Amino acid sequence: MVNRVSISLLTCWLVLNSCTYCVSQEKSAVSTLSNVAFAMKRFVEAGEVAGAVTLVANEQSILHLDAVGAADTATGAKIRTDSLFWIASMSKPVTGACVMMLVDQGKLSLDDPITKYLPEMKELRLADGKTAEITVKHLLTHTSGMAELKQDDAYTSKTLAEAAQRYSQVQVLFAPGSQWKYSQTSINTAARIVEVLSGMTFDKYVQTKLCEPLNMNDTSFYLTDSQHKRLAKSYRKEDGGKLVETDIRLLAGKSPTYRERMPAANGGLFSTAGDYARFCQMLLRDGELNGTRVMSPEAVKTLRSIHTGELVPGFTPGHGWGIGCCVVREPQGPTESLSPGSFGHGGAYGTQAWIDPIKKRIYVLMVQRANFSNSDASDVRRVFQREANQTLAN
Repeated sequence: MVNRVSISLLTCWLVLNSCTYCVSQEKSAVSTLSNVAFAMKRFVEAGEVAGAVTLVANEQSILHLDAVGAADTATGAKIRTDSLFWIASMSKPVTGACVMMLVDQGKLSLDDPITKYLPEMKELRLADGKTAEITVKHLLTHTSGMAELKQDDAYTSKTLAEAAQRYSQVQVLFAPGSQWKYSQTSINTAARIVEVLSGMTFDKYVQTKLCEPLNMNDTSFYLTDSQHKRLAKSYRKEDGGKLVETDIRLLAGKSPTYRERMPAANGGLFSTAGDYARFCQMLLRDGELNGTRVMSPEAVKTLRSIHTGELVPGFTPGHGWGIGCCVVREPQGPTESLSPGSFGHGGAYGTQAWIDPIKKRIYVLMVQRANFSNSDASDVRRVFQREANQTLAN
């Protein structure tokens, strides 16, 4: 049984021995990145995660793809490179991209008031009774002030239209644009605008406008039976260090195959490391992949630029917020291996995807661990990015 002391010792061991991983330049990128797999294996052995899939890519190819540990500790089923994961809030950059596609088409502006598309949002009020003037940009930068529904009610809506109607009845917490506060309701409201302007449900829009053009065949809000068999189990860590299976809280007790629930744009997607890497490659290549253009270079630049000024966001220090994604302003702590301007998002159960436009590199981490104290600042994420960065630099 692994306790917190042994985890701390593991972290220290990895830091002290990081020089061991700096291999000679004549080794290939694939062989040097075996150091990433070694580091992830240590976390599995320590009981920090049940299993992990790690992927590193550039704008053209996969440099590293590996799986270690178990997808199901009860059966002993090993995790695979094509295992599926609930990617949670890594759905948010996908939502941002979908909105920017509509900007490309001239169907909306980020500065448009949301009431232009959702008349029910005219009911939104501040504490003093004044109307809340919320724009599309406010929604995607978490500066809208929109509050959350009660936890038991947050994911009971069957459609985004139903959810948006409920959101319109919740008091706005602050004047839009004056503060930063992570808002799940904001992202789902943005997805509802996509539905109104496209005439499609949000899941259909993601499938036809993003996943199909990019050959992301394993990315969906609703899994098929065969995909469900490849879904890695989720775990939480109990006192004493034991990993115990847990549910996916966003599903409200339903199966990932159950379709009578809204396509939660804030965190409802499932994906594989390879699929999500294709989305990241498209962004790294300024909106195009394998001859298919999904977004304009201008739209990608807007998505990955900071739009929150000097407001201080949460989760990790030294960053601002783009359109549906976090943007590194000053690398530090968990982002120390990334360049300024790197952008991406983490997920509630430890998944991470980050794009470094300076190094031209993509880092994707897939794990299913529910109760990291801060999944964006986990040692698993930090060590993965550090080892990948150090070995590729040699």
